[in-house]
This record gives sequence, C-alpha cells and structure tokens, in this order.
Amino acid sequence: MKAKSSNLFLSFIFLLFVNASFAAAPLIPAPPQLAASAYILLDATSGKVLVEQNPDEQVPPASLTKMMTSYIAVEEIMRGNISLTDEVLVSEKAWRMPGSRMFIEVGKKVSVEDLLRGIIIQSGNDSSVAMAEHVAGSETGFADLMNQYVTQLEMVGTHFMNSTGLPHSDHYSTARDLAILAERTINDHPDYYGIYSEKTFKYNGIEQPNRNRLLWRDSTVDGLKTGHTNEAGYCLVASAKKDGMRLISVVLGTRSEEARARETQKLLNYGFRYFETLSLYEAGSELTRNRVWKGVSDQVSLGVIDDIVITVPRGSRKQVKANLEVDSIIEAPIEQGQVLGQLQITLNDELLMEKPLVALKPVEEAGFFARLWDAIKLFFIGLFGG
Repeated sequence: MKAKSSNLFLSFIFLLFVNASFAAAPLIPAPPQLAASAYILLDATSGKVLVEQNPDEQVPPASLTKMMTSYIAVEEIMRGNISLTDEVLVSEKAWRMPGSRMFIEVGKKVSVEDLLRGIIIQSGNDSSVAMAEHVAGSETGFADLMNQYVTQLEMVGTHFMNSTGLPHSDHYSTARDLAILAERTINDHPDYYGIYSEKTFKYNGIEQPNRNRLLWRDSTVDGLKTGHTNEAGYCLVASAKKDGMRLISVVLGTRSEEARARETQKLLNYGFRYFETLSLYEAGSELTRNRVWKGVSDQVSLGVIDDIVITVPRGSRKQVKANLEVDSIIEAPIEQGQVLGQLQITLNDELLMEKPLVALKPVEEAGFFARLWDAIKLFFIGLFGG
C-alpha cells in the first residue's frame, strides 16, 4: 500500500511537470497555407515576421505601387514643398491614363488633397500621374524619386518605372518590401494614414468605393491598398489593429477580389489569435545603475536607445526573461549613448533580441587626486579579485 501511494505521488508530480511544460510552451498550429503566389504577415510594432511564403520573389505590384506615390506626396507635404491646397493643372497625359480613374479633366485644376484621395481610395491612374507631375515635373522624374526612396527605405527587391503600377518589365517589388512600405506609411504619416480607411470618395459627381473589402467586413482593418493587373493577379496590402497589436499583411497573386480579401483575413486572424505584442522598455528609461570609476559621479544610468518591443506566442509572456550584461569596469569620461553592456531578451532560453545598453547621461572625468585614488582602489581590486 505504501508503494502504491508513492507511485501515485510520483505520477502527480509528473503531471504537474507536464502541465507546467505545456504552460511554458503554448501550442501554436502551423500557419495557414494561402491560395496566393507570395505573402507575408508581420507585427508592425516589433517588425517580427509571423508568416511568410516567397516574400522576396520579385513580382509586378500593380496598383500597390500607389502606396509609394502617396507616401512621397505626403513626404513632400510634410517638408513644405507642396501643400494640400495646391491647385494642380491636369495634363493631357494624366487625363488619358487607362485603367482605374478619378475622372479628372484635362485643362482643369484639382487640389492636392483631392488627388491624394483619388490615389488612395479610388486607385486613380490619372490622379497618380497628375500628382507625379506636380511633385517632380514629369512622371519619369517622379519614378527616379521613387527609386531614391526605395533605397532610403531599404526595399532591396523593388524598382519602379511609373507612378501607377501599369505593367513594365522593369517595374517590380516583393511582399517583404511592400510590408516595409506599409509600415513606414503607418508610422511616418499618422496624420494622413486615416485616408486609407475611408470607404468612399466622390469627385466630379462620381462616387467610388474603396476596393479593400475588408474595410466593410472587419472593424479592426484600417488600410491599406489593393492592386490588380493580369500580370500581377489580385493583390492586397492590409493592416489591422486589435488589443494594442498592429499587424500588416501582404497577399500577392490571388485569383479574384474575393480571394485576396479571404486569404488576407486568414493571415490576420492567425496573427491575432496566436500572438501578442509586448512592450518591455521605453527608450531612455533607466534599466540599471552602475559604479563609475574616476568620474565626478560614481554612478551612471544605463538604458536602451529604442523602445524594446517583442512579439511572442499568446500565453508565454511569463516565460520572457531579461538579462543585463554590464561591463565589469566602467571608467569616466563617459559620453551619452556610449555602449557599456548588452540587454538580452529570451523566451524559454531562446534568444529573441539583443540590444546595446548605453549611458543615458554623460559622466565627466574627475580631478587628478580623485582619479588617482580610484586608480589605487582598482589596482587592489584587480590584485585581490575584490
């Protein structure tokens, strides 16, 4: 009887161990397989890629190109080079553009603000060319500007030949690059991003709906852009925010408008259901304070330059650990921002992130006698290992 009780006790301990193990490692199913040629899902705040398939394959981006057209237009507005109230004279080239249109008229003037909505909401090829000509003098000059931004934003698999996305053999992008552009659009232009969630826009007596069907179906979705050509298929870059977590999805090469919405919804649902965003430390906040030798102050505050944000499986936040590795001997003078250690973030002993620990404030060198006294103390510390 005693042995049986012992076995029951051991079984109970084993079950506790198993349950603890399951708690430490939440179960996550394999990501959905989409009926699309390429796709990516990432956390817009941490930059963590959650799902990807052929993310660096270079493909025609169709009207997703217009995200760059509108990005540059807003950059020009913010820099004061153009304004929302500018009246743009419509050229014959802009007026004659085929495909989706805003229906601007040759020889008439239209405001930059209306053009911006025509590009984003109505996906107008005519409004895109009119904006390009207003910003750079010609669409060719604007394409050159687009490619300069491509370099600046580190969109390494992208090259643009026009402002519209109409087919050209040297006009291409990737799912990863389009996700980068979406993230920068959201974070760089918060005052203008709301346009991407507007469901309709009326110009010249013609009201057109935003082609992003998810704006009607999912209240968490607030952007960004659709695209379609025979070469590109049906494409959608979308973003959604829920419970403090923002996701960006890019789905390329589906077979219909319905398919691009449906496959995008699969990605977003998967991301929100099985992952969460954790904000651990704010930039400039003190994480630790350490001894300084030979300085006017004997302490230095250490922190991180950027906000520390990670994406982890839901239910695993208690297993996230932070480890601070600080230089054993820190001597003045110390400059603000000087690296003096490392912050390591782990989940179940797996390294998720490593960031430099920096001095949050400078520490000037002390006078001669104070430095001499600290040098003597350091000598004996080194000698006796104290």
